[in-house]
Amino acid sequence: MGIAPLVISGPLFLYGPLGWDCLLRAVLGQDGLDLTRTAYLSEHEVTSEVGTPLMAGLCPGAGRVEGWLVSDSEAVARLAYLAEVFGMGAPTPVSLDLAGMTVEALTFPGHPGSEPWHQGAWANRWGDLSLMAVAEISALAARVPAVDLAERLQMILSRAAARLAARSVVPSDLRSPTEAGQVDEITCDISHAGYFLSRNYTLRHPRFDATMSAPMCREVFVATDAALVLPYDPVTDRVLLVEQFRMGPYGRGDARPWILEPVAGRMDAGETAEQTARRECLEEAGLELRRLEAISSHYCTPGYSTEYFHLFLGLCDLPEETVGQGGLASEQEDIRTHIIGYDRAIALLNSGEANNGPLILCLMWLQRERARLRASA
Repeated sequence: MGIAPLVISGPLFLYGPLGWDCLLRAVLGQDGLDLTRTAYLSEHEVTSEVGTPLMAGLCPGAGRVEGWLVSDSEAVARLAYLAEVFGMGAPTPVSLDLAGMTVEALTFPGHPGSEPWHQGAWANRWGDLSLMAVAEISALAARVPAVDLAERLQMILSRAAARLAARSVVPSDLRSPTEAGQVDEITCDISHAGYFLSRNYTLRHPRFDATMSAPMCREVFVATDAALVLPYDPVTDRVLLVEQFRMGPYGRGDARPWILEPVAGRMDAGETAEQTARRECLEEAGLELRRLEAISSHYCTPGYSTEYFHLFLGLCDLPEETVGQGGLASEQEDIRTHIIGYDRAIALLNSGEANNGPLILCLMWLQRERARLRASA
């Protein structure tokens, strides 16, 4: 792992998520705890905000915080890099109790919150996600400055959440029940590490004739899971579409790279697909949804991408205005919204102007379910 630009001399005191023994082993190796000693910080407590996976912080209090004291220079550098990625703040001096002796060290103030932090509850909810995220961060540390990864932390956490969600088993009544563990993964390297990520795999997989394939090299675009929702007002029989410039069509050479789509957004770590759908409708279109109807959950381009979509129809009351603006300036979103009648929406489907898979699937599903939705409105 590379050395962080943040240079720390002397021992480092770790607590909270950074002091979780499983995370320390992930960063320092299985023998990493041999480099640590138990220490205590008096008159402090560890607190956090509910729903934050890696964030906790110190605040004054009547408690006594137990943590780890790390003195090895290479271990300190690795942990300082991780703390910088997590935005844990500038190192602060503290006086610790170490086996009855007072020692001076540095620690990171972190992000205190309104709730006491408890390791067991935190590890049950966020432990696996944290280890997934730390694995990606560790793999990139030698090539990407910590400050750059800090800007991409939400994407890292979303990719980790998607990988965990993929563990959910779906039926294999027709397809092969062969599991991923039977694939012989020879190498796996990160080939591109920007806002998006690509991995190169060399592997062999079981064939349908019960033999193993020859070694093959494949590149995978590592994306997040996303939720997409087509807002529909069954009383007025209208839908809302969003329009925005899209890099995919532009990169393909499309003469008109502005695309009509459902409302869509990346699932943040800790969110359900339904929560993301409701949040994105507020952000992109200012809409409160009454109810969500699940359409499908599916891979988009399984030949080379991990991207996974959750499609919904969102029942709502659409406003009278037919054209509006939406999106977040902080995400450089320039979004125009269109509210159109059902017949015109289906005309887009028939003419080909509806030219992306999620919109086509949503409109075809609406065709099938429209009578039921209108009858119960």
